[in-house]
Amino acid sequence: METHNIILEDRKKLHLSGVTDVDCFNECEIRLYTELGTLSVKGRGLHVNEISIESGSTVIEGEIDSLVYGDNTTKKLGLKGRLLK
Repeated sequence: METHNIILEDRKKLHLSGVTDVDCFNECEIRLYTELGTLSVKGRGLHVNEISIESGSTVIEGEIDSLVYGDNTTKKLGLKGRLLK
């Protein structure tokens, strides 16, 4: 299992590692898959500044109000699986 870390700077910049996929995103919510389960980032004016699925690193900026983990047993299809579904 890879590691998963979060660094939140002043509730405005979020550095994540251990990201395996991005489910969806808009200005109010970004949903990601991590090594420890799904992660919902909620706030205002959110945008993904950097993303590398190969290295698992992601940087999100905006006004971050909450970070909520979901079930880590949820089976994800991945981008290819969602396109073919």
